[in-house]
Amino acid sequence: MSDLLWQKPGVTVDARIQKFLAGDDVVLDREFFLHDITASKAHAEGLQRIGILSADELSGLQRELDVLAADFRSGAFVLDERYEDCHSAIESRLTERLGDAGRKIHTGRSRNDQILVATRLWLKEKLARVGQLSSQVAAVALDRAQAEGKLPIPGYTHIQRAVVSSAGMWWAGWAEAFIDNATRAADTHRLVDANPLGTAAGYGVNLALDRDHATGVLGFARLQVSPTYAQLSRGKFEMAALEALGGATLDLRRLAWDLSLFTSAEFGFVALPAQYTTGSSIMPNKRNPDVIELMRATHASVAAARTEIEQLLSLPSGYHRDLQASKGAIFHGFGRGLAALELLPDLLANLEWREDRLRSAIDSGMYATDVAVEAAVAGVPFREAYRAAAASAGEAGAGRSPESSLAARTSPGAAADLRLDDLRSRWAALQAC
Repeated sequence: MSDLLWQKPGVTVDARIQKFLAGDDVVLDREFFLHDITASKAHAEGLQRIGILSADELSGLQRELDVLAADFRSGAFVLDERYEDCHSAIESRLTERLGDAGRKIHTGRSRNDQILVATRLWLKEKLARVGQLSSQVAAVALDRAQAEGKLPIPGYTHIQRAVVSSAGMWWAGWAEAFIDNATRAADTHRLVDANPLGTAAGYGVNLALDRDHATGVLGFARLQVSPTYAQLSRGKFEMAALEALGGATLDLRRLAWDLSLFTSAEFGFVALPAQYTTGSSIMPNKRNPDVIELMRATHASVAAARTEIEQLLSLPSGYHRDLQASKGAIFHGFGRGLAALELLPDLLANLEWREDRLRSAIDSGMYATDVAVEAAVAGVPFREAYRAAAASAGEAGAGRSPESSLAARTSPGAAADLRLDDLRSRWAALQAC
């Protein structure tokens, strides 16, 4: 391992202790390495603007940081156990190539400052992807709600057959859910879009850093003014980002549950594209919906990541090494959550309804609510209408069809008035942001 910046003369570093302190930093920091390079370039510009670096030194640092980024992408440079973390690796490389100019890159910074801005840039990127994928899911659902609006399907409450529903209502529900998820991701993006570069370890530094310049260079919407709050926001912003992701994966879990049931032999309402199923390793007669089952499991990882960070935050103000553990949580939470969401738009676009099975599952009792409401409209007190409909539920479907039931469902948002134009307007507004 390279010499440690903080190592004191005469003190031998215990390898076991150092391994414990470093944790998984080198592995995790591979995820944030390019963002740290981006932030280091902005910091170098700031140092040159206040006279710490010369124009030539800045030019050399920017050139070598670009080369390092290219080497990292190609695999020519590997972030491994030779380094304590991504920050020490960057400084080591720059010192090796540029001597004293490379050593100056850490002026006015702390390792905490470095990872804070790198992970902040990373979170913005991931939240943007949550928004994009949620918007894609909503678009698929809106299109299918429009195309299949009148297709009857059984409607369930308590996992029991309840009323006649429609594919249009099922799709519209997921469309509105993922429009909200995209909106929430955008709102959370605005929350975390604050530049912590230049706050050091939470108390600023004895330099007139041009933090406003760095904010613009890095593409942040605003400056995170208070160095103290920069520390207080670490973990808080990560939790907010995971909550935005979790809104999408929570809906994904419930959608996957529907598909788990609908693809079972007992229901048989939906056929999945073959690539979303796998063969049994012991039962040659069946295909397993493994993709939707693992989608169903995804929210557990996101929720666990959020809980892990929440438990880290039982701390007083200021920087604490405990916060190092938040990197692993966001890495695993977003890694699993986004991987599942990436598969969802194509899955929804290509699943097929089995109309014969859908219609055969609609029984006479599912019209009982229609009978009760019609009687109430005619003037019968609803409690009496309800009891009469319940008593004759077996005959409630006489002379009725799924189409007539859906056509009569005129409350706003119900089958006869899906209000898809309203939802599409909300979706279009998101695209314009």
